[in-house]
Amino acid sequence: MLRRLLTILLPAAFVLVGAVFAPLAGIIAHQQTQEVYVDRLGDAGRFAALARTALESGRGNALKQEMARYEQLYGIPAVVVAPDGRVVSGSGKPSRMRSLVAEIGLDSGITTALAGERPEPPTTVWPWNSDPLVIAEPIGRDSEVTGAVVLVAPTDRLARETLTVWGWMALFSLFPLGLLVAATMPLSRWVLRPVRRLDEATTAVTSGDLDVRVDAEEGPPELRRLTESFNTMVDVVRRALDRQRSFVSEASHQLRNPLASLRLAVENLAPYLRGEEAREAHAVAIDEAMMMHRMLNSLLAATRLESVTGTEPVEITGLVRTRVARWRALGESRRIEVTTDLPESVWAHAPAGGLGSILDELVGNALRLSGGTRVEVRAEGGAQVRVGVLDNGTGLSEEERGLALDRFWRSPGHQNIQGTGLGLAIVADLVREAGGGLTLGEGLADEGRRGFGVVITLPSARAPLPR
Repeated sequence: MLRRLLTILLPAAFVLVGAVFAPLAGIIAHQQTQEVYVDRLGDAGRFAALARTALESGRGNALKQEMARYEQLYGIPAVVVAPDGRVVSGSGKPSRMRSLVAEIGLDSGITTALAGERPEPPTTVWPWNSDPLVIAEPIGRDSEVTGAVVLVAPTDRLARETLTVWGWMALFSLFPLGLLVAATMPLSRWVLRPVRRLDEATTAVTSGDLDVRVDAEEGPPELRRLTESFNTMVDVVRRALDRQRSFVSEASHQLRNPLASLRLAVENLAPYLRGEEAREAHAVAIDEAMMMHRMLNSLLAATRLESVTGTEPVEITGLVRTRVARWRALGESRRIEVTTDLPESVWAHAPAGGLGSILDELVGNALRLSGGTRVEVRAEGGAQVRVGVLDNGTGLSEEERGLALDRFWRSPGHQNIQGTGLGLAIVADLVREAGGGLTLGEGLADEGRRGFGVVITLPSARAPLPR
C-alpha cells in the first residue's frame, strides 16, 4: 500500500515542481533574449549613426573598418543595405555580405527598417532554436531614410547562457524536491499506519477473533474516527454474539430441569392409565420428552462448537491419535470398527482449539447415522491438507448431500435418531472461516453400499520452531 501511495505522490511532486519550473524557465529565456536584443540594438544604433555620416560624406572606409573590428571581436556580421536592397558596406567581403543578406531575406525586418520604422522585438530565443537574431536599424527617419544597418547575431552563446541558468535552477530545485520527497515517506507512513492496522484487525475479525482492537491515537482525524467506529462495531458484534450464545446456553440449561421433571411426571402416570389409546398417547409423550432432552443436549454442544474463534497451526496426526481411543470405544459399543490412515506428520491452519471438537462431531455423526460397520479417519498433506471421515453405511443421495449443510436439516431416514441437524452446518462454517472448505461425497464402498464421506480441506502450515 505504501508503494502504491508513493507511486501517486512522487510523480505529483515532480509535476508540481515542473509546473513551477516551466513558466520560470520561459521567463528567464525571454529575459535573456531581451537583454541580448537591447545590447545588439544599441550597437546597431551606433553603426546607423556612423553609416549616416559616411553616406553623406562619401567616405565609408572608417565605417567598414569599425564593422570589421566589431565582427572580429563579437563574431557578429554587420551590413549596410541601401533603400533598393543593395549591400553598400559590411564587415566582410562584399560577396559574403550579399550572400548573408540573401540568406536571411529582406522580410526578416530589413524592409521595415528601410521604410523608416524599427522592426518588432524578436520573440523568445529557445536553446534548441539555431536561427540567428537579426537586428535591423534604419539610417535616418521618415523620408530621410538612406538605408539600414543589419546585425546578424548568432544565438549559440545565448542558448548556452540560457541552458546554464536552467541548469542552476534545476540544481536548486532539487533541494525543495528532496525535502518534499523526504516528507512524503513519513507522511505516507503516518497516514497508512492506521489503515494497515485496520486491515490486520479486519483480517483477525474475519478469522473469528472478536477481541482485537485498533489503536485510535495515531493518524489523521478522519482515520482516528474510523478506527474508533471500527472498535465500537467489533464491541457491538462481540456483545451480540455473546448474548446470543449465552441465551442459547442458559435457555438450554434452564429448560433441562423442568423438562426432566415433566418427563418424570409423564412416566409416573403409567399406573393410572386405562385403555390402549391412553397407553399409546403416554408412549408418544415420553418419546417427545426424550427427543426434546436430546435436542437440548445437542444445542449445548453446538453452542460450544460455535464459540471456537481464530486459527492456529495444528499437527493433524498427533491430534487424531489423542482421540482415536475414545472413538474406538464408542464404535465398539455400536459394533463399528474405527480405523485411521495417517501420514507421519502433517500441519494445517485449523480453527483455534476447535479441530478436535470438529472431528469428534464428524466421527460421532458417522457412528450414529451411518448404519455401517466401519469408519475411517484419513489425512493427506500438501499445499492443502485434506482430513476425511468416511464410513461404509447407506450414505446419502446427491440431492440429500446438497441439503445436508443446511441448519436443522435431517435425512428422512434419521428422524428417530438423536441429533439436531446443526453440527455439520456449524462445522462447515468454522472450516470456511479458517480459510478451508468442506465437501460431502461417497465413502467406503462395501457390499453394494456407497457409504458417506466428509472431507475437510485446510491451508497447510509449517511446524512451529522449537523455543
